[in-house]
Amino acid sequence: MNKLITLALLALGSTCAAAHGDAAHATARKPYDAARVEEHAFGHEGNPKKVTRVVRLEMSDAFRFTPAEVTVKRGETVRFTVRNAGQQLHEMVLGTTEDLKEHAELMKKFPEMEHADANMAHVAPGARGDIVWQFTQRGEYQFACLIPGHYEAGMVGKVVVR
Repeated sequence: MNKLITLALLALGSTCAAAHGDAAHATARKPYDAARVEEHAFGHEGNPKKVTRVVRLEMSDAFRFTPAEVTVKRGETVRFTVRNAGQQLHEMVLGTTEDLKEHAELMKKFPEMEHADANMAHVAPGARGDIVWQFTQRGEYQFACLIPGHYEAGMVGKVVVR
């Protein structure tokens, strides 16, 4: 929650932020550094050198992810490779249902907000993006495209951690 408030304040103060619908939406993500890894309810940024599995997903202008459900093992470090098969910018954001709903609402209010967290990949048309994540807690979580209108159109998937 504090992270979202901070992001909103940064967005308000930024005069050169890119629009959420632009390919320039994301700021550059920093290289993996174990000292700055932040724990979330569903895990944390994974070490790219410790990936145990690659999961390939596709995003489309039909506002869908394929596959729409992924099952992983608790403790597993997964590289999600996401391909945008559409003609518009899409993104994949991992989170809890509550986190994603909150972030989607925030994006409606502040569409020019820039961010590049480890749990998200912004992918231009025809391009690929990666998220490396270690799932530390069992449960059901989501991934979604939070570009305004996409989440509301049903661009949501599920991660089941066993």
